[in-house]
Amino acid sequence: MLQPQVNVSSRTRGSKGKFILLGALPIILLTAIIVLIASLGTGVKNEPAAPIEMLNFEKIVLNQDGFEVKVLNSGPEEVTIAQVVVDSSFWNAEFVPSDTLKRFQTATIKIPYPWVYGDPHEIKLITSNGLIFVGEVVAATDTLKASPQLFLQYALIGFYVGVVPVGLGLMWYPFLRRFTTRGMHAILALTVGLLFFLVVDTFEEGFELAGEAPGVFQGTGLVWIGALLSLLFLVAMDQYNDRKMNGSAGKTVSYKIATGIGLHNFGEGLAIGSAFAVGEAALGTFLIIGFTLHNITEGVGIASPLLKERPTWKLFVALAVIAGGPAILGTWVGGFIFNPTFAALFFGIGAGAILQVIYAISKMILKQSNEEGVSSVSWLNLGGVTLGIMLMYATALLVKF
Repeated sequence: MLQPQVNVSSRTRGSKGKFILLGALPIILLTAIIVLIASLGTGVKNEPAAPIEMLNFEKIVLNQDGFEVKVLNSGPEEVTIAQVVVDSSFWNAEFVPSDTLKRFQTATIKIPYPWVYGDPHEIKLITSNGLIFVGEVVAATDTLKASPQLFLQYALIGFYVGVVPVGLGLMWYPFLRRFTTRGMHAILALTVGLLFFLVVDTFEEGFELAGEAPGVFQGTGLVWIGALLSLLFLVAMDQYNDRKMNGSAGKTVSYKIATGIGLHNFGEGLAIGSAFAVGEAALGTFLIIGFTLHNITEGVGIASPLLKERPTWKLFVALAVIAGGPAILGTWVGGFIFNPTFAALFFGIGAGAILQVIYAISKMILKQSNEEGVSSVSWLNLGGVTLGIMLMYATALLVKF
């Protein structure tokens, strides 16, 4: 008896179409509701008690003609700048492209004001609705203009702050190799302490920059998002490398430490470049000295996973460049194109990378302790962690004060 033939391909197509429809239906309905609300409103007729306006000062440039102020409208409504006040005096200004800014639009305000070298100045922008936004110049001085000479000078500063102290710290490697297995684990624990302080410091700097970013960009959230995603990504890469491991585990961890520290040193370069960009040369010089002394301990942390191996000098050079080189990039970015929103995100990514390195080193200590039959949690290791934190705290005082 002949069986009726079933069209399998048409049944499969029908199943796929139903699958797509079930997935797309909530999105279609949600879109329809949003369009309906946007076109008809919510039904509440109350007018807001005060206009919702927000202006952010992105940069204040000082030159022979006066001030050039770059502002961003980060609020939900259009903003019109009605008046400009400098040091309690109303002042004429030129607006490029216009004195009316749409949402997320930027404008440059040229103010022909005879500023005084070394004096503080205050710039107020009054909108057509009477809201006041204030920008400050801490100490007036000509804003440095980008030039090949200035790029080279900033590069040298980043080299002094990043590459040189890390390289000097790596020179302790022959001394560190003389330790026993427990002593090597204590050095690794010291590295954990160094990195723990760095991750806390990185988060603090990220949150500080997040406070300077326009509120609409949710800078604090960017710090946490950057940290979480970078941590998870690097942990996943670490697990993948464990399955595909062809080279030295210690060498791999050293590269990870150098990368995490490099991300942190990028932030140090940002601080130095920004200080010089706003005319705080004395602060910039003090930061250079403080960061240089602070970063020499980082070389110890990078060298510690290599104590049971015989690395070449080329490897040490590469590690010094990876860990210290980003300070050069940070100095350039801070001096010429600093943006607090992206800086906050970058600090979050750096914090996540350092957290992953702490995880990798801790895993290395546990593995080697099991192989050697020694305790992974000991008073010596606790002393190493404590000493690492105290060293970073003590050298950080040279930067903060």
